[in-house]
Amino acid sequence: MSNSEDGSAARKAFQQLLQAGGLDAAAGEGVLFTGNDPVFPTPYRIGAAGAGAVAAVAAASAGLWTLRTGRNQQIAVDVAAAAASLRGHKYITVNGVNPQTREAVTRYYQCQDDRWIYLHCNFPHLRERNLRVVGAVADPVAVAKAVSRWTGEELEEAIFAAGGCGGMARTASEWAAHPHGAVVADLPMLEIYRIGDSPPQALPAGDRPLAGIRALDFTRVIAGPFCTRVLAEHGADVMKVSRPDLPNSGALDIETGIGKLSTYLDLREPAQAERLRELVSSCDIFVNAYRPGALASHGFGPESLAAMRPGLVYVTLSAWGHVGPWKDRRGYDTVVQAVNGMAARSAVDSIPTQLPVAAIDYVSGNIMAFGAMVALARRATMGGSWAVRVSLAAVGAWIARQGMVDDQQFASAPAELPAATLAGLMREISSPFGHVSYLGPVAQMSETPLGSQLPPLPLGVSEARWP
Repeated sequence: MSNSEDGSAARKAFQQLLQAGGLDAAAGEGVLFTGNDPVFPTPYRIGAAGAGAVAAVAAASAGLWTLRTGRNQQIAVDVAAAAASLRGHKYITVNGVNPQTREAVTRYYQCQDDRWIYLHCNFPHLRERNLRVVGAVADPVAVAKAVSRWTGEELEEAIFAAGGCGGMARTASEWAAHPHGAVVADLPMLEIYRIGDSPPQALPAGDRPLAGIRALDFTRVIAGPFCTRVLAEHGADVMKVSRPDLPNSGALDIETGIGKLSTYLDLREPAQAERLRELVSSCDIFVNAYRPGALASHGFGPESLAAMRPGLVYVTLSAWGHVGPWKDRRGYDTVVQAVNGMAARSAVDSIPTQLPVAAIDYVSGNIMAFGAMVALARRATMGGSWAVRVSLAAVGAWIARQGMVDDQQFASAPAELPAATLAGLMREISSPFGHVSYLGPVAQMSETPLGSQLPPLPLGVSEARWP
């Protein structure tokens, strides 16, 4: 499928992830990689990083299957398919139309000191806060004029102080010298640690690696929701929990909602908070992507839930990590790309430019799912409650550490996969939204093929109870 049968860069990334999960080299036996970067026109080895992360999930799933059955299985991952999976939102259609809409104000703007700043305005409350700070109406021309009166660092600080979201474009060396960039450099891309004691718990009966496993999804946008979609593709029962007053993620909710139930619960209401406790008491995985401490303030932090449900696997995702001066700031894939040097390295006509895929988001989602499966295996063999910790910033740094593609090579890379190749990756499902065509799972597993039977559902339509 890809431009070469080598796959060595993907295998290197895969082995790094196995090591991060505490797995030995034997867990990588029976995994075949094909292809190399560049897949799309970017200097970063997004194909290798994506394929390594996809394969790590598949290997952890295969390990759970071995615990269930004593049987091993073969895994194959193509680098080009993995790279495409890092922008699944681009390929999804509902009744033949991609439902994505572009927010007009979200983009890079040049500041008074000739620095560039990225304003993330994809949610109404963030757009309102950003515009209030900048001093402009929601029009790109007006915003550009207003931003030109600020220096980059002054505007970045003012936006964060007002609860908005954005980031000044930096080079990789500038980020390395930044106080928080130095913190991120020391953060692992994955942490798995014990948060409570409990006896070993055998996997429930079932014919898939995660059959009988229940996961609660307290996440939004891409990385967290994609993690739980991956868990569903390996057989887990997943319930997404949101609130009707929170802004939704539009087309992303459809793309990442495949295989999940979806309910509304407001933790500010005592009866609904109690309902969540009942759901937690019989679930296995809790996935949280709210800012550090947000759910803990309602009594739903890792240690509290581990005490409530011994044996729980609690997965957390943050933008900037759990320590450092930026730990409480808002952030998304694109904002991390702005500050860590990726957008500057990808500049077009001297304007910082995002990668052609949401690599940080989708790779983070896969790493979260990998960590959750490793923790489940530990629970089954060692007992205990476990926490899994991932941050977008640390994953972005890990992707960058995979090295760069030669400039001439990536400049000539195609903007898209061949039509026939892409068509072979697509799947179809009927849903309440209409007929959905989407990019399916790209890992090939010989005994437990991946997929979900449940279509994406509108937010909040499911009862807050396990089926």
